[in-house]
Amino acid sequence: MSDVLVDATDLRDFVARIFVKAGCSESESELVGGLLVGSNLAGHDSHGVIRVPRYVSMLREELIFADRTVELLVDTPSLAVVDGKYGLGQTVAFQATQIGIEKCRQSGLSAVAMRNSGHIGRVADWAEMAADEGFVSVHFVNAAGSVLVAPFGSSERRFSTAPYCVGVPVPDAPPLILDFATSIVAEGKVLVASQGGKQLRADALVGPDGSAGNDPHLLYGDFEPTGPRDPRAGPGAIRTFGEHKGSGLAMMCEMLGGALTGNGCTEWGRRFSNGMFSFYVDPARIDPGQLFPREVSRYVDFVKQARPLVPGTQPMLPGEPEARSREQRLRDGVPLSATTWAAILETAASVGVDKVPVCKPQ
Repeated sequence: MSDVLVDATDLRDFVARIFVKAGCSESESELVGGLLVGSNLAGHDSHGVIRVPRYVSMLREELIFADRTVELLVDTPSLAVVDGKYGLGQTVAFQATQIGIEKCRQSGLSAVAMRNSGHIGRVADWAEMAADEGFVSVHFVNAAGSVLVAPFGSSERRFSTAPYCVGVPVPDAPPLILDFATSIVAEGKVLVASQGGKQLRADALVGPDGSAGNDPHLLYGDFEPTGPRDPRAGPGAIRTFGEHKGSGLAMMCEMLGGALTGNGCTEWGRRFSNGMFSFYVDPARIDPGQLFPREVSRYVDFVKQARPLVPGTQPMLPGEPEARSREQRLRDGVPLSATTWAAILETAASVGVDKVPVCKPQ
């Protein structure tokens, strides 16, 4: 089998049918399928349909559950504590973000502490939801039980990949969306590399002897081409980005996304769950004089006019690479490695989905 290109709409419908057969409602399946394919469209294959086999396996093992309605443990006009009850992360985070947006609409400022969620996918999805309503948002995320990343100055795992995300609406333009793991790469990018996709940079991982490397076996140990990857099995770790800076930000994501939410900080032997601490701000409440939107537009233009290193280009703003990828992949199709596509097809067959989208070789 060769690497393939799959039409985004066909792929979304195919993934949704897999989740229906795996026990999810049609509405949840459409939400999950749309968000996973949306990650691929944005160029973040690590959080896209490559996750389908893992999610279905977790549903079978009852590590996550279909169609959960979140429980509000604390509910004030501006604050909520949300228990996801180990639902699919896209469903849980969607509900938590809706709660934060509605409280922000009423109060001008809100905070949501979310705990016990399945893998929430691309955190930018939630910042984009808030930006669509005109709100600024900031998100700190951790993953209890997902011990993957070595702190600065160590080769031994202590952190999750601990994502951090900020969204800022821009008048008459796409929002500014900053979304990154505090590790050099997200675990999903190691997964992509292990399945024949984009290779990791040479120093993304660290071995037990302290030497840098990029072999996915450092994280997963031995694995079969289309078989599962166990990120607990390898002898190495992912490195934090930016040396002490990334390590420090990862620590704060563990404090806010893990400790403050009640999800718990990352440690060995814990059940996987994402925690997320988010706050939302309505700029119109802070700035009735409307300086904020004018200043955002002015400063975006100022940054874009900086002299480029490469003639004919412009400095890249947060969110622009995703917009360019989305345009291209909607036109040309979503690229998937042969191994990733084979693993998805195996999962589809295992739940009884036999109608496969037409695809073409890359």
